Amino acid sequence: MSRFRPPIPGRREAFTLIELLVVIAIIGVLLGLLLPAVQKVREAANRASCQNNLHQLGVACHNHHDALRYLPSAGWDPDTAPRYINGQPAVGAKQPAGWGFQILPYIEADSTWRGNPATTDIGRALVAIGTPNKLLFCPSRRGPQTISYPDDYTPQLTGGSIIHALCDYAGCDKKADGGDGPIQRYVPARLDDVTDGTSVTMLIGEKQLNLAVLGQGPQQSDSHGYSIGWNNDTLGKPQIPPHQDISIPNLPDGTPQYDPNGTFGSSHPRGFNAVFCDGSVHNISYGIDKDLFELLCNRSDGIALSSDDF
Repeated sequence: MSRFRPPIPGRREAFTLIELLVVIAIIGVLLGLLLPAVQKVREAANRASCQNNLHQLGVACHNHHDALRYLPSAGWDPDTAPRYINGQPAVGAKQPAGWGFQILPYIEADSTWRGNPATTDIGRALVAIGTPNKLLFCPSRRGPQTISYPDDYTPQLTGGSIIHALCDYAGCDKKADGGDGPIQRYVPARLDDVTDGTSVTMLIGEKQLNLAVLGQGPQQSDSHGYSIGWNNDTLGKPQIPPHQDISIPNLPDGTPQYDPNGTFGSSHPRGFNAVFCDGSVHNISYGIDKDLFELLCNRSDGIALSSDDF
């Protein structure tokens, strides 16, 4: 049986309202101080994951070179689907799809590369075009994403809606004259062609995107997806300085107010990540000198650079 205990003189049994409000205010201040730190830690983890993605892409390009004696190419044209010959993916100069499709066997995506389980070449192409790969997305920006819209990849589907698996990374070679980077149009380049040095020649980097319209419809650098050849989705323009992602909604009629249009960049705060031809990964500042950046994307300009320059 419990006994009644009278309150001890001078001792309070509960907080006053003012004391409770003070405690809540202190907790609020502490949370305000903690959240930026948590965000910094999260961004550091995402940046490291992105760098690992690019390292794996660089290794895949080297494995492609070891197997076939050349790097993956930039493909042919943006209106040409991945090519299959008698059920087998074409390789080298015979493959119009871009580098993202060509390295699939070397990033544990051989089944996607072969278009399984489709039984026709058109079906295989559609499987490859529409299957996302986590390795091709920066976690600071988004997870694997697809969009669906009418395309003319194949005559049989002109005007129809097909799934496009997107991509956050761009190869280094997109100029009107065919370019002079390591990811070359039509005929693949070899590592021997990188005469400026593999440690100072950029291979693949992050690309700038408009975050306000991700997944809402095609923007010029985020429409056809990872498999496309010779397009801003998979190739960056070295003559344009890199920029951080922006967020500008389209006009009410759907007209873009801003489109990155082949610019390198990322969602990271101070610079974007890139893998070089030697497999090393670097974070390149958005403030890099324009001429220096263009030199980094040129495999054979003959101008000596060192890693200290960037």
